[in-house]
Amino acid sequence: MERSLKSRFSNRHGVLRALAGSVLFAVGVTAVAAAPRVDESQLLTLGFKVLVATTAVQEEWVQRLPAGKFRPMQRNGKKYFIYPDASRKQVFVGGPNEYAAVQQLHPESQTDAQDAAARERARRLKQDDVMRKATARDLSDPFLGVTWGDLIW
Repeated sequence: MERSLKSRFSNRHGVLRALAGSVLFAVGVTAVAAAPRVDESQLLTLGFKVLVATTAVQEEWVQRLPAGKFRPMQRNGKKYFIYPDASRKQVFVGGPNEYAAVQQLHPESQTDAQDAAARERARRLKQDDVMRKATARDLSDPFLGVTWGDLIW
């Protein structure tokens, strides 16, 4: 009796694992197909440089980057664009000129960057508005919330 219950449980468990694996595979294929894939050899011909992750921290960082997307970065006052290749544990690094060349070859990826820039602009405008209101409130109250009762020691 116990053996039949254990075997039923293990069979169901195996079926569930197979189903979950196939669903994850289908989702992964869909996600890869949705992202425009850039040819790495194309990046090299456009002037991008390859940086290979040599430490465990670097490898983990490369793995966490969104696949198939360029990421803007700034270092020492210069702007860079990186494109990860997690399977080879490396990133392609280029400047604004190289990124502009990629944008000309792949105009469909421009809309993603423009949408992200518009969201960031809206967030900053909202933050600026909040700070402007707080500054106006502080400037309108010369005692900054201190009452005469607070001045009595």
